[in-house]
Amino acid sequence: MKTTLKKPVAIIGYSGHAYVITDILLNAGRLVTAYCDSEEKQSNPYHLQYLGRESEVPGKLKKFDIFVCVGHNGIREKIHTQLNEQRISPINAIHPSAVISSSVQMGEGVMVAANATINPLARIGKGVICNTHCSIDHECVIDDFAHIGPGAVLCGNVKVGHGTFVGANAVIRQGITIGKNVMIGAGTVVVKDIPDNTTVIGNPQKVLTKKQQPSRLIAA
Repeated sequence: MKTTLKKPVAIIGYSGHAYVITDILLNAGRLVTAYCDSEEKQSNPYHLQYLGRESEVPGKLKKFDIFVCVGHNGIREKIHTQLNEQRISPINAIHPSAVISSSVQMGEGVMVAANATINPLARIGKGVICNTHCSIDHECVIDDFAHIGPGAVLCGNVKVGHGTFVGANAVIRQGITIGKNVMIGAGTVVVKDIPDNTTVIGNPQKVLTKKQQPSRLIAA
């Protein structure tokens, strides 16, 4: 049987979130050798080669498998779009300890971190982050470029919209629909549907007005 050698991996973005993804890829047996960023980093814990900005080195990127290591949902989506225009499809980064049902449908450029669980018939869109120890139950639908934070629990049949952020240790009751570009604070308990472009915190959930909204609700 002929064995196809995998390309080395280049990551886009190289900071804390990228360190987690690099570790996931290494644990999955992939060789990560290079990175792209706006500038060469002084801190280089994985001793990667600096290629330059991803927009400036499209020819070099063809030599690698690519993963976008950017936590910000909107920026991650923009980079994915630029890569797709160059006919580059990012790979997935899935930690060996993750438990993923064989019936799960998954897009490209998805991160599934250590000890995450994705149960039967769930659908995970492209560019989604399923962070450490999160639980995504049966028939959940996570739309493109959403971020499910560490320890978050999504019960069955939950729908999460495009670009939405679910904070660490949030709990979402079964059957809930969450709109696009929603921010759910760490530890929030969601018991009602949430419309697009809304920020919620607390147990049970409380909607923040524009005046109340903090500049950052992201936890991990």
